[in-house]
This record gives sequence, structure tokens and C-alpha cells, in this order.
Amino acid sequence: MLGLYDLNQKTGIMGNGKLLLGLLLISFLATSCYTEVIIEDEFITESPVNTALVLESYDLWYVDINASRGNGEVPFLQRAFTISFDRGIVYVNNNLAGIGKTGNGLGIDVGTYGTLNGAVEIDHDIDRLWLLEVLAVNSNTIELYDPNSNTFYLLRGYQRNNFDYDLVFYDNINYFLQEYEVWEKTFTGEVGAINDFDQENYLQFLSGGGQGGFRSSVDNLGLPLAELVWDYEGIYEVFDVEGDTTLKTLTLDYDFLGNDYFELYVINDSTIELYHVSSGTIYEFTGRGFVQYLKANPKTGKKREKVKKSIMNVKRQRKM
Repeated sequence: MLGLYDLNQKTGIMGNGKLLLGLLLISFLATSCYTEVIIEDEFITESPVNTALVLESYDLWYVDINASRGNGEVPFLQRAFTISFDRGIVYVNNNLAGIGKTGNGLGIDVGTYGTLNGAVEIDHDIDRLWLLEVLAVNSNTIELYDPNSNTFYLLRGYQRNNFDYDLVFYDNINYFLQEYEVWEKTFTGEVGAINDFDQENYLQFLSGGGQGGFRSSVDNLGLPLAELVWDYEGIYEVFDVEGDTTLKTLTLDYDFLGNDYFELYVINDSTIELYHVSSGTIYEFTGRGFVQYLKANPKTGKKREKVKKSIMNVKRQRKM
């Protein structure tokens, strides 16, 4: 699969998208008297001559939230991992659970759009009307600019057949933990030393980019979510691991009680595995109460944030 940031390996349909956008820019430069040049961040941007063709030249645009800049935010772009423009309909992948399958890979329908010369008007089902300028950075990268808040969002174009959904998932796994109201323990391995975490049957991960608050409960399994009593709380953090792109680690820093350290694995769209390194115990948790993000959720406040990820220099301990 093509890596998310490997912008040099483009073939097939994606190559056609690159050629199309390149031809549009050449045409624009040859015929237009107006060129907007932005030197900040070493980007040189040009307004596309045919906005619709540019926006529709790629199946998906990955919203690189860490490359956004400005003083405000466009709510639906702040929540989205990808956005697509398809014959007047706007699709987004706001959730990681189901990404690559929901909406044939495009995600969910969230509104409509119409194009102007160098601009797009989006009528979002929740966030209503937005008029955004469309600026071309290079052959497969554009910026959407909101003049009202002076905010730029960088979007990278991909076709579905070579978009690395797995990499997007693992690169943003901290948000996946927030996509269920509660994670319920459904399996405890027989191997491993007895430890305090054996008693904790529910976890809840609250808002945050690379870290946020968490709560845990020792209540009996199978309870309705509304009846859960939270016994512990603290701060959690998800780490990248140097030299191992598919391994993530998780720390639960309990208020007044120390912390637990796990290797974090994803089994499927609703099940995670926590390997408790100090005891050698494997736990599985299944998500309950899936949260589909059409707007920022009042319980978790989920929206994507700029994150400088913490990196651990550790070796994988779980024997696969």
C-alpha cells in the first residue's frame, strides 16, 4: 500500500489526477493575469482555473491537520480525516471505526457543494454555509482557505485504490479510543501475574489529541452504561514507538495511584487488546456505544488537534 506521506509513488488513476491538476495549473499560468503567491511555510500556491475539476480529480483528500495554520477553524474540516467532492455531494470520514468501508471508502454524506472560480461553497448539514478559497500547492496538494478566520487547511489528494487507510488509522489511533462511549473488558488471558488492573472492567477515554482524561470502573460486566460508577480517573497518553509504525503504547496515569503501561493493539473496528507489560497479562476490550461524529460530541468534545506525538524508544514485548 502507498504510505500516507509517500508523495513520490503515484501510479495508475492517481497519476491521471496529478496530470489533470498539472495541466489545469499550466493552463491557468498561460492565460490568467492573476496569480496569488504565498511564501509562508515555503508553500507557493496558485488559484485553480477550474475548481470543480481540481476538487474532483482525487477520490479523497486527506486533511493534514498538523499542517493547518491560522487563528480559527472550520468545524467540519477540523473533525475530518478525509473529505471528498463527488458530483455536488460532500463526503467525509470523521470516524476511524469503519474507515475504508463506510460509504465505499468515502465516508458519510454531510452536505452539498457548488464551485466558483477559485472557491467552493459548502452547505454542511450541521455547520451550514462556508465559502472557502481553493489554492493549489502542487500536483496533488491543495489548501482550503477561510478568509473569515484567516485559516488554511492543507489537503493531500489520493485515489481509493492506493490510499493507505491502515496508516491513517494507526497514525490517529488516539481518536479511535474516543469513538466508543465505553470499552468493556471481554477477555483476560490466563497467563500473567495477578495485578490491580485485573479488577477494572470498563474504560472510558475522553477528549484530547495525544492525551486526555480517562475513567475506569470495577463494576460487574454487562451493566447498562448509564448504571456504571467510575471508581478511578486520571490522564492517558498514546505513544508512537521509534522504528515500529504499527506498535502503539498506552499509559494510564491514575490520580494518586501511580500508572499502568500497556502495548496497544487493534483487533478490529470495535475491539482492542491491551498487553500489560509488567504482569505479562493480555486483556481485550470491546467498544460499547459507538459515537458517529457529525459534529463535536458533547460527551467527548472530539475534534482533531495539532499533535506533536510523544515517541517511546522501547522494544515490542508481546510475543505474537
